[in-house]
Amino acid sequence: MSTRIRLKRIGTKKRAVYRIVVCDSRSSRDGSVIEELGTYDPNQMPELIQLKKERAKYWVGEGAVSSRTVESILKKQEIK
Repeated sequence: MSTRIRLKRIGTKKRAVYRIVVCDSRSSRDGSVIEELGTYDPNQMPELIQLKKERAKYWVGEGAVSSRTVESILKKQEIK
């Protein structure tokens, strides 16, 4: 099973908020998840990012592949 760290969309129409989750690479965008790592709200100024840094480091260490957006979030949080 290959794992990915990616965004899961929540929130209302035209006001998206995302959860940063670890999931199986074959599951759908809003499908089942292994673990929730935090939230990302791009509508706030500045962007609101809440992240469990220890768990994110753990999953990166285990070989989980990040999506492009999550990759930039992890760089901002100085995890990667």
